[in-house]
Amino acid sequence: MRMREVGATGHRVGAIGLGCMGMSWAYAESTRDDAASRDVVRAAVDAGVTFIDTADVYGDGHNEILVGEALSGLRDTVFLATKAGLVVDNIRAKGMHRDGSPAHLRAAVDASLKRLGIDYIDLWYLHRIDDAVPLTESWAAMADIVRAGKVRYLGLSEVTAQQAAAAAAVHPVTAVQSELSLWTRDALGQPGGGVSAVAVAGGGALDAGDVVGWCAANGAAFVPFAPLGRGFLTGAIDATTQFEDTDLRANNPRFTSEARSSNARIVDAVRAVATRHGVTPAQVAIAWTLEQGPHVIPIPGTRRLEHLVDNIGAAGVTLTADDLAELDSAPTAVGTRY
Repeated sequence: MRMREVGATGHRVGAIGLGCMGMSWAYAESTRDDAASRDVVRAAVDAGVTFIDTADVYGDGHNEILVGEALSGLRDTVFLATKAGLVVDNIRAKGMHRDGSPAHLRAAVDASLKRLGIDYIDLWYLHRIDDAVPLTESWAAMADIVRAGKVRYLGLSEVTAQQAAAAAAVHPVTAVQSELSLWTRDALGQPGGGVSAVAVAGGGALDAGDVVGWCAANGAAFVPFAPLGRGFLTGAIDATTQFEDTDLRANNPRFTSEARSSNARIVDAVRAVATRHGVTPAQVAIAWTLEQGPHVIPIPGTRRLEHLVDNIGAAGVTLTADDLAELDSAPTAVGTRY
């Protein structure tokens, strides 16, 4: 697999990473199979997927334990990312609250290290900004943890370019993780990007909504989660698909039957390009995220080996300028993200 550098760290990883959230919660939980998920993680590493993503909130710690077990003996071959700053209140309903306090972050990193069974975390994200705690306060506490040797690099999740710039003034931002796909393009500043500009390194300015551009200008990786639109862009979900009550898509506005009917137009655009290239819609959807910049490292999630192989194949898909123009002109998704 082709390689990409994680920000300005000098560490190179497979251009496609692996998101592990769905192995523990959020999607079709009745079919969860920890043994099969561990096999997928190990198969991913064998195939050159060396950027592995988890978080302490996924399954209220379960996912970190699972990933740690799967990576036993493989620690030196992967670049491991996890997150802190969200706390589970109700695991069935996915109820949670934000806690970016220094005290919580100090406790959270130790708990993550124990669950993962490792001595240090490669990339540690602030999972969400806590409105009750200044971002710079949370970030300074995380920087102290880097200096203590428990974490190597820091990242942010779901932030604006302005927030990323504020954090970078305190300590380098190695990566920003946010949702990005053909039906969620907000991080590109479209649709509905920021209304003001934010300064970038070397002078000039970007639209405040263009987080992908901010990362490129400031030596940070951009890490798209849900590049397959939570499965929708694969074409495997239609207006008749039923979801379990605990599946986060069951009550998601973008997954109502009406929204799915309208959003099928996006899948049609993806499928048309896939047919021309003789590849799958999933591969085209992931390849589109790769084309957003050499600093972009998507982390599609799966717990099935056949889907892993399909996703990895996206690294070998080359989209033409005409393909990209066609995909970029696909309709805006109906329904909000949450």
